[in-house]
Amino acid sequence: MAASALDRVPDVVVDPSGVFKYVLIRVGQEGGPEKDVVRGWASAEYHGNRPADIYDKVSMEIEKQGLYCECQGGGRIKHDNREKKIHVYGYSMGFGRAKHEITTQILKVKYPDYTVTWADEGY
Repeated sequence: MAASALDRVPDVVVDPSGVFKYVLIRVGQEGGPEKDVVRGWASAEYHGNRPADIYDKVSMEIEKQGLYCECQGGGRIKHDNREKKIHVYGYSMGFGRAKHEITTQILKVKYPDYTVTWADEGY
């Protein structure tokens, strides 16, 4: 049952285009399998929302399924769906910098026909 609950958690949920904040979250069950997931959307840029707001919303949904989650850091994503490019960069003031190389590997699986790059520079 734990594996199926974990399998139901999508690896990536991000907006289809734009520049927005994101968080990298480790999801799993105590003593069981775990995986990292990427969450980000443009609404985190407005109305005072922060990466913490993304994490709070996602963690509440995940914990309802009997799973735990831990934020692994954050940053920004520039998603250009017309050019089929995603660039991951920067850091979260509250959570620190995510390991962008992990984030890009997860995004490459979701978007195999995209060019996905990352850099530690920028905010």
